[in-house]
Amino acid sequence: MYIVGLGNIGSEYSRTRHNIGFMVLDKIAQRANLTWNNKPKFKAEITPLDNDILVKPTTYMNLSGEAVQNILAFYKHSNKDIIVIYDDVDMELGKIRLRDKGSDGGHRGIRSIINQLGTDEFKRIKMGVKTPLKDQMDTAAFVLGRFNSEEEVVVNQMIDKTSQIINVLLVDGWQRAVAEAGKG
Repeated sequence: MYIVGLGNIGSEYSRTRHNIGFMVLDKIAQRANLTWNNKPKFKAEITPLDNDILVKPTTYMNLSGEAVQNILAFYKHSNKDIIVIYDDVDMELGKIRLRDKGSDGGHRGIRSIINQLGTDEFKRIKMGVKTPLKDQMDTAAFVLGRFNSEEEVVVNQMIDKTSQIINVLLVDGWQRAVAEAGKG
């Protein structure tokens, strides 16, 4: 499997709502003592995780599909072999949902992947980042904003839970991961 965390490269985007996919992969890589490798031909940073590969596109969010397409083409795999982790501004902070297909829901990173692959059939882990602040500001400013200290507590719990879900997915499969996500 190719586990793709969406986000934007650069320290100015570190710990922003839009980078929650990167944060999950960084947590997994840290726990497994993995090192990220920049791969310009893929337009991504990657690291192996046993028989799977963690992927952080370096294209910025709106062009994430380029990295996904490059990796799938190089390794000759299909859209069925990817899992994309990303923020959902319409889902409450702390919520996690797994889907195996669907629209982009207004998320430009997902739109890019759908456009590049020519299908919306790929697995997704959506992580809720919506707070009351969302309704008070422009969506772009909201997703590029950082979590406050109270939100960070929830975010860290959500990252830990998503890491567990990914572990279940890789060991026991998609249906068990969906069940795990539905707990608590």
